[in-house]
Formats: sequence, structure tokens, C-alpha cells
Amino acid sequence: MLERSDLADNAINCLHDELYDVPFNLQNFNHANMVFMGGRATESLNGHWNFAVDLLDTGLRQRWYQMQPIPAEERTEPWDYDPYVGETTPVPSCWQMQKEKWYFFEGSAWYTRAWDYTPKAEGERVFLRVGAAQYDCKVFLNGEFLGNHYGGSTPFFAEFTGKLKEGRNWIMCMVNNTRTLDRVPMRNTDWFNYGGIYRDIEIVRTPTAYIKDLYVHLVQDSQYNKIRVDVEVEGHQQDVTFTIDELAVIEKLPLKNGKASIELAVQPELWSPESPKLYNVKATCGDDVVHDRIGFRQIEVKGTDIILNGESIFLRGISVHEDDRSLGKVVTPEDLKRRFQHAKEMNCNYLRFAHYTHHESATKMADELGFLVWAEIPVYWAIDFANQATYQDAENQLLEMIKRDRNRASVIIWSVGNENADTDARLEFMSNLVTKGREYDNCRLYTAACLVNHAKNMIEDRLADHLDVIGINEYYGWYEENFDDLIDIGKNSNPGKPVLISETGADGFIGEGAPARGFFSEAYMSEVYKKQIDYLKRLDYIRGISPWILYDFRVERRQNMFQKGWNRKGLMANDKFTKKESFGFLADFYATYL
Repeated sequence: MLERSDLADNAINCLHDELYDVPFNLQNFNHANMVFMGGRATESLNGHWNFAVDLLDTGLRQRWYQMQPIPAEERTEPWDYDPYVGETTPVPSCWQMQKEKWYFFEGSAWYTRAWDYTPKAEGERVFLRVGAAQYDCKVFLNGEFLGNHYGGSTPFFAEFTGKLKEGRNWIMCMVNNTRTLDRVPMRNTDWFNYGGIYRDIEIVRTPTAYIKDLYVHLVQDSQYNKIRVDVEVEGHQQDVTFTIDELAVIEKLPLKNGKASIELAVQPELWSPESPKLYNVKATCGDDVVHDRIGFRQIEVKGTDIILNGESIFLRGISVHEDDRSLGKVVTPEDLKRRFQHAKEMNCNYLRFAHYTHHESATKMADELGFLVWAEIPVYWAIDFANQATYQDAENQLLEMIKRDRNRASVIIWSVGNENADTDARLEFMSNLVTKGREYDNCRLYTAACLVNHAKNMIEDRLADHLDVIGINEYYGWYEENFDDLIDIGKNSNPGKPVLISETGADGFIGEGAPARGFFSEAYMSEVYKKQIDYLKRLDYIRGISPWILYDFRVERRQNMFQKGWNRKGLMANDKFTKKESFGFLADFYATYL
């Protein structure tokens, strides 16, 4: 095709240069250029985009992004792909859910669409916001490479200001979901590797000077009578006006070097699962106005207790993945409402959002409904802990998650990882994540799902010294046999801080061909839950649990005759309607804590 054209420069380089990706891996779309979104108007770019999978990265090699719309009869070379005409796919979506031939595809895919730009205000700034794309997303505008983003679950922004033409503009995104040894997560995971732009993609316009960040929280001093406001403005300096009408707050915040902070004496009604009170806050800077709905609460640790607003709390939880039988990783409002309704029926007050940053609507809905949330990044299993580039990827994902959701009262725990071997490199990597996280948000607890030494029957993980709460994943009755070991872990460990059972459970397949007894039978799953509940009643060092998992979810690595590509540990089947017996057992157990 274009190997000998001016676009490709040189046929040999085009075909044989395996460093072709280096100029396109800047990772310059990151937490540093996030834009605060509360209350902003957006222009949706959701819908059908021109689309092509690109297993060999021919698009980068041949510079598809520089191709201009030309009628076929006027072309001077035969094109292998036409970005402007042909197959389309919906955005948001996961390409695995669109065609069977793409189900196991891992690699690059190209998205192209036109957007007609008309300026709305003098000096406006224009950004492309991508809610999430799995995993590396490169953005091109009118043939120019603007940058890329690493991380499959957090939002990013590409600024279009000064690069747009009035009228038609062409936006291209190359998305790559290949699992590599230096990414976060790495190659081996236990959930499905979806690909694509699977959350909303939209245009955001701001004034020349705009509010880049707004962080509002209760001062964590156990007095409950002060809130702190931190604001950052990009552009020329103006004062920021901050208001909470219901609390009679109206304050001018003078900016210094684009930032301002203030502590205000107020006595808000505290947010809790029983009373999820939220306040409408507003910040104004010149022509820019942003809003948010914020709850005020204090979460802390005292000894082995978790304390919410001065009261000890037991976290009655369930783990959840973003996964749907029809939509894959795409989340809809109806799906979210159903998820929280099932958690409510189970008498939960808490959800573990595993193993990556979930949709922003999930934490907002948790705020409104009064659910506590454990949120985490996918530092999962084997990670290249000695690789500084891998650490930067993980740190950026953590900070993007924190910046997006640190105004959410529901989020009480940030998790920096899950089931990693305790090595020196891992200790430095993950303890640095905790330290960095605290720089941006010290109003929440930090945790990780740590390791249990089954030879000694004790929690033995050096990272625990750096955490507020210790998470442990235990599968007695499934991967481990002797339930009495669970009692001994508590006796032997003396952790000195709260412990959460972040995972426990067993597979239970229901439906045609289901076994009547033994592994993968609903009867066996029920017995495991009955025993777990019996033992959990005796474990006073446990301050919460989030069994694995609410719904059966899709995963490539589980392929026996009962799993068939699904993890069957869900308390509900993958239809998100059929409850297994264990659902009721757990609901009854949680009712004793109400």
C-alpha cells in the first residue's frame, strides 16, 4: 500500500523498523492535565466510529493517521485501509462484544470520526475527554499526533485548543489492549481483557482560565466542624468564589501561583450509610463555574477498629467486577442501579470495586445511596516491580483515580494492589504508591490485599506496616482445606490494625449440566458459605468482608466444563437475575449486624 509513498518516508523503515512505536509512547496524557468535570457541559462523541483492527500495527508504520479523505478513483496508491469509509463500531463498546471474530483479539484498533467545530466563545479552550480506553490510547487530530495515555480504567484529556479548523475536523484514536510484561496489570490476570473505547468520549469547552481541580473535604480532626477547600486554576489569575448555600458559605479565595486553600468553620450534617447527606458546592473563577455534590465524613483507624464519624463500623460487603454478558465492560445506568439494588437486598453497606477503577457514575451513585467503597488500581499478581516505567504507570493510574473520586464520601479505602509476592522490589514499589497517594489524599484509608503465610498460618507481609487496613484473600473450603487455619491466622498474627477479608468464596454453577454435588455444584458452594459464616462469627479481628463475587464474570483462563470461560463464584448467575442459595445465607448473616 503506502510503503513507497511520501507518508511512509522509507519502505525499508516502514516494513522493518520495530521501534516504530517509540515516538508515539509519550504518556503525556496523565493526571497532571486532568480537568475538573463537575457541572461542566459536554458534547458527546458517542456513536458509530469508523473502525478497523490492526494486528500488525500497520497503521503506525504506514501513517494511516496522515491519510486525507480522497475518492478511490483519485488515489495514487492502493490503500489497505480507508479510515473514512467502511466498517463501523459503536462507542462506547468493547470490540469483543461486536463480532465473534474479534472475541479473543488483542492488539491495536483504529477509531475515526469527523467532528464539526464552531467556536462558541472568544478564547475558549477545547479538550477531548475519554472516560476510559483499554489500554494504550493514542490520539490524532487532523493528521497530527497529540499524545497517548496508559491505563485502561481512568479518564484522560487531550487538548485540541489551537489545532482545530472551523468546520470539519478528523479525530483518530488508536487503542491497544495487548498484555505486556511492563504494563499494569501485567500479562497474567483473572478477568477478561476487553478492548476498545468503552466509556463515554466527549468534547469539553472551558474559558481561557478554568478551574482545573477542586477538592473539598471535612478536616480530619474528630471535631467535625471544619471543611477544607483546595482549588487549582489554569490560566490567568483571578480570585475563586466558593459557595455552599445550605451552609451559608460564600468565600473569596485569592490565588497564588494558580492555587488556593482555605479551612472554613461549619458544622455539616455528616454523611453515613444510614444518612447519606450531600451538599451542593460551587466554585466560580471568572467565566468558569463548576459544581459538585459532596458529603462530609471522617474515616479513621483506632487499634483494630474502623471508625466512621466516631463510631466503630463493620463493613458488610461484596466484591464486584465491571462485566456484562452482552455489553462486556460497558456500564449503563440500569446496570449500576441493579448492582446497588442487589447489594441492598444482601444487607451490604460496602462494595469492593475490583480490580481497577470503576465507572465514575458508580462512586457517585454510592454517594447518593449510602454505600461505602473500596477502590483500587490493577497492581495485580505478577508486576515488573523493578521497572521504573511500570511504577510510573501504576502511580499515574492511582493519582488519576484519586483526583477523579476524592470528593466522593462513599470512597473510604484506596487499594494499591492485590496478591503480590513479598519481594524487596514490590515493597518499595507499593509503599511508594501509598506515600504518593497520601500526598494527594490523606482523608481515606490505604490498603492492599496482602499475603497469608499458610505454612505459619499468619499474616506475613512487610507491606502491612505501611497500610491502614490489611486485606486478606482467603478461600478456605475451595483453594485451602482446613477452616481451623482461619482461626489460627488471627491467633498467630496479632496485626494491630483492622483486617478485612477482601475475598472468599467458591464456584457454583447453576443451569443445564450443573453438577448435583462436589466442586462447582451449588450445594458445595452453599456448604462453603455456611462454614465461612460460622467461622467469621468467631473472628473478632475481622472488621469487614467482601466475598468473591456478586455476579459470575467472564475470564479467558477458566475453561473447564462448568466454567466455560466464566468465573462461577458469583452469588448470582451471569444473567444478573438468578440468585444462588449462598446469596440468602450471606444476607441473613449481614442482617445480624444491622
